Amino acid sequence: MLDDRLSDRFVCELIWWRLGYRPVAADGGAGPQPAAWRATPATPAAWAERFPGAPELVAERPANVQLTRSIPAPFKQLLKEQLGFGGYRIGELYPRRTRRAVAVNWLLAHLAGQGEPLADSGPLPPLLDSPPDPVVGHLGDRPVT
Repeated sequence: MLDDRLSDRFVCELIWWRLGYRPVAADGGAGPQPAAWRATPATPAAWAERFPGAPELVAERPANVQLTRSIPAPFKQLLKEQLGFGGYRIGELYPRRTRRAVAVNWLLAHLAGQGEPLADSGPLPPLLDSPPDPVVGHLGDRPVT
């Protein structure tokens, strides 16, 4: 995720699922090609009230700010502590990348909050090439606002 080898949508779906959002097909039922993700009773109230539809956590600043604020203080440095991530260099600093870093930190905090260790290995989706323009992202990524 930090190397920008996965789509923003994939990153969002990892978090949406953990926040209790679930895919809903255009006809209102669950289907193989969901039209949208919607809050469920498992979605924390603060998220469900502000974002009844799963928010674009990378593309939309308000959603990313809420994601940042939802990381408990003891877990704010997990990117550095667990992954040795020192941040991006000035020439690599784009809103998409910093928001993706927040997403990774949130996922690490979620694991830590559940008392689960970070796995050393596991299944991975097919990795994408890094996008030619990191500001725009991968084909299909939403524009950053």
